[in-house]
Amino acid sequence: MIDFSLYLITDRHQTAGRPLLEVVEAALSGGVRAVQLREKDLPVSELYELAWDLRALTARYDARLLINDRIDVALAVEADGVHLGTNSLPVTAARRIAPDLLIGYSSHGVGEAAAALAKGADFVTFGPVFPTPSKAAYGDPLGLGKLSRACSAVSGPVFALGGVKLENLKQVMASGCHRAAVISAILSAADPAAAAEEFRRGLQ
Repeated sequence: MIDFSLYLITDRHQTAGRPLLEVVEAALSGGVRAVQLREKDLPVSELYELAWDLRALTARYDARLLINDRIDVALAVEADGVHLGTNSLPVTAARRIAPDLLIGYSSHGVGEAAAALAKGADFVTFGPVFPTPSKAAYGDPLGLGKLSRACSAVSGPVFALGGVKLENLKQVMASGCHRAAVISAILSAADPAAAAEEFRRGLQ
């Protein structure tokens, strides 16, 4: 069951020089209840250590922890789930390996989102919705129209991803999407706890 509407994705390079754990804890204190550990450039040994730290931190706030791509790390630290994408292990294979884990999937089109959910993903992120440097590799933004179609066409939870900010959150909600995945809007904020609280209220 996806019992959260705000999904924080980590990037330790976007914390304005602050320690990642410090910023994540502030976000958790502001109401974030799901965190994806996504530090693709870390060696697995360092990722594992960071994952353990985040598992302890999220547990204190009764929040979910998902690990990007690495099912082995997710299982090793007793995380709640794993987040997959186009170049990851297929959703069906991940479900066989770890039947009890939540599975998120990064989708970049309506058909891809529907297929991931049909194959067993518990939820999808959909984007990039707006222009954002972190998703530039995925081409032009999909826009609110496609986000709206995805939310009405698929049979599971959809999180808007890519350039989602407090200033455009009302547009996201108006499109019919009531869930958001964010990186810099919280991690780079001067007050991550306050930013998280504003997002949480805005998604209600």
